[in-house]
Amino acid sequence: MNTPQSDLRTTPYTNPAVPIPERVEDLLGRMTLEEKVGQMLQLDARGDLEDLVLGKLVGSLLHASPERIVEARKLVLTTRLQIPLLMADDCIHGHSFWPGATIFPTQLGMASTWDPALVERGARATAVEVASTGLHWTFSPVLCISRDLRWGRVNETFGEDPHLIGALGKAMIRGYQGNGLTDTTAILATAKHFAGYSETQGGRDASEADISRRKLRSWFLPPFQEAVEAGCRTFMLGYQAIDGVPITANKWLLNDVLKGEWGFTGTLVTDWDNVGRMVWEQKVCEDDVHAATVAVEAGNDLVMTTPQFFEGAQEAVNRGDLDESLIDDAVRRLLTLKFELGLFENPRIPDADQQAKVIGSADHAAVNLEMARRSLVLLTNDGTLPLDGGLVPSDTDRAAATGTPRTIAVIGPNADDPHAQLGDWAGASGQINWLPDGHPRHLTSTVLDGFRATVPEEWTVTHARGAEIGQLVPDPAGPTYADGQPRPPMFVAAGTNEAMLEEAVDTARNADYVVAVIGDTVALAGETKSTATLELQGGQIELIERLIATAVPVVVVLVQSKPSVLPQSVLDAAAIIEAFNPGMKGGQAVAELVLGLIEPTGRLPISFARHAGQLPVYYNQIRGQHGDRYADLSQEPLFAFGEGLSYTTVDYTDLRILAETITEDDWVEAKVTLTNTGTRPALETMQVYVADTVTSVTWAERELKSFVQVQVAAGESVEVDLSIAARSCSLVDQDGQRKVEPGDFELLVGRHSRDPLMLNSRFRIAC
Repeated sequence: MNTPQSDLRTTPYTNPAVPIPERVEDLLGRMTLEEKVGQMLQLDARGDLEDLVLGKLVGSLLHASPERIVEARKLVLTTRLQIPLLMADDCIHGHSFWPGATIFPTQLGMASTWDPALVERGARATAVEVASTGLHWTFSPVLCISRDLRWGRVNETFGEDPHLIGALGKAMIRGYQGNGLTDTTAILATAKHFAGYSETQGGRDASEADISRRKLRSWFLPPFQEAVEAGCRTFMLGYQAIDGVPITANKWLLNDVLKGEWGFTGTLVTDWDNVGRMVWEQKVCEDDVHAATVAVEAGNDLVMTTPQFFEGAQEAVNRGDLDESLIDDAVRRLLTLKFELGLFENPRIPDADQQAKVIGSADHAAVNLEMARRSLVLLTNDGTLPLDGGLVPSDTDRAAATGTPRTIAVIGPNADDPHAQLGDWAGASGQINWLPDGHPRHLTSTVLDGFRATVPEEWTVTHARGAEIGQLVPDPAGPTYADGQPRPPMFVAAGTNEAMLEEAVDTARNADYVVAVIGDTVALAGETKSTATLELQGGQIELIERLIATAVPVVVVLVQSKPSVLPQSVLDAAAIIEAFNPGMKGGQAVAELVLGLIEPTGRLPISFARHAGQLPVYYNQIRGQHGDRYADLSQEPLFAFGEGLSYTTVDYTDLRILAETITEDDWVEAKVTLTNTGTRPALETMQVYVADTVTSVTWAERELKSFVQVQVAAGESVEVDLSIAARSCSLVDQDGQRKVEPGDFELLVGRHSRDPLMLNSRFRIAC
């Protein structure tokens, strides 16, 4: 049906009083095949906008600046049906590519807080900032499970445990989507990468994933099912193949499980050129027509950055290879999303007045600082921390500090590197070209900045870089891949620099304390940046060895994207603080922690390996093997899931299960007492695990089922109630069905996954 533009205002689909299903059907009935296929395209807004909007009739754009969003909207208004665009971008831990936006810790840092409410507040702040710039959609959260630490995208995940990932993922979805899609500060959340993308061979990004359907159902699918239950409106597919089938073509996963079993009615978007990769890289499709047919038949709705899909899908329909009704189904879902967002009435273009109010606002900065503080994990401490003579928590004036003036030497390649601190997907991380120098420097408090701003006035802060980590060089294989996409550069580790080392040692010798800030760089984090090793790169190990040899107390701060293998010199330090890319406020938070202004409350969402050869070292290993060690090395991780120290001690006592026998429909209910035996307050993250004592199939030794954060004042005791749904004490049987098997279980309550003092009590689930 050819509808003149002048008549659009009288059509049912432009009338907001008409129910959305009727509006969708009216508009769909007016669309040509070309227009429908165009709606299924999401292309890069950095290209030729006229060709994208008027030539390929795209339904969505990504990587658009505000100017290009406005320009694209003007072009849409010249089209026959004036269907609004969905504008999207990778706002992963803040509005990643907007100068002055609030950049939070990466997801791995967020996960270290173990605080869903705080993560939700961070996502809400991000949504408000993103919505003001004309974007409707963020490709976040990542719900992948990190089990191979070599993988380059560990930083984007919530760690290794399905329960923690599910809890934090739901919180982030709630924050992004706010009070519903009609809320103009809401943005679409994306559960990604569906599913099993993190379990690829050798940790190599986007390679084949050796994973069975039962394994998927056991560990990798539950967080995504929770995302559906939380109302997440879009899912993004993984790059990888499973059992020879690319996820883009996996009808069982997309149709049978996601849409069938779980009832997902939202939108599926491929990842970058997934459809094209089936032709030029995975080579499971002979041409673009075949790839388009496979993608649509598998249930994909929106095809990201595969422009050849436009001609390929039309040709597939014209040949009779592809049923046009499947195109209609996909477009129906896309149009429903646009109507639910209200884009036909309000396309939500950039709002400069709103931007001035919300981007980088004081309220958002406060949430960011709280997130950074809570994300820090104290891994070791010989009693050096908090530093003597510093401020006390009640001080409000730096001049009020007491004790002998001290000198702190802040040393290391990441001591004053804002890019390493912000991490991947943050301005200078390489995904876009309009922030070559990253976010405005003055908005990021590096560790050096943090100490200079926070120490008492009589104290002195000195600085030396001490070592380099490495640099990027062009890949000798050439500048582009087969599809014309740019080939990322290679990382080359730096050597040691004797002059830098000597300067650092001299600086350390003239100080009372050394804060050594080491780790990795954005060159070692992200897509295509998996690492063969986990060692600290460049001259960092030599630097730490020299600093330790000075006998000045050394506090190591790890600013990094994922757990490193730590040499003995680092383990010999007075204290180790993990700071997974702690964001703009990270430096201030580190200084406050070292000086005792705040309490260390973070807990690891992921385990540290002693050596890359131990991988995987996740805590919930399957029972059954010969022995419990390698011939040449322990199997125990260096630091385990859930670990983290405080400046006080909390004892766990008196675990009591209220009913020792329950049914599958009941709850396991118990009480436990926490006692703060130290002199400082504690925010204790009480972790609750369950072990199924005998199972019909091999299963995990123990699984996290609940966690509760409890404030315990110094010298006080708190009785804590805990409850776990009996249905959560399930496994996936040999037929791939999740079920609760009657029998005996252990309830384990403690500080972390391998707590030697963990309390335990038995309960039974009866038929």
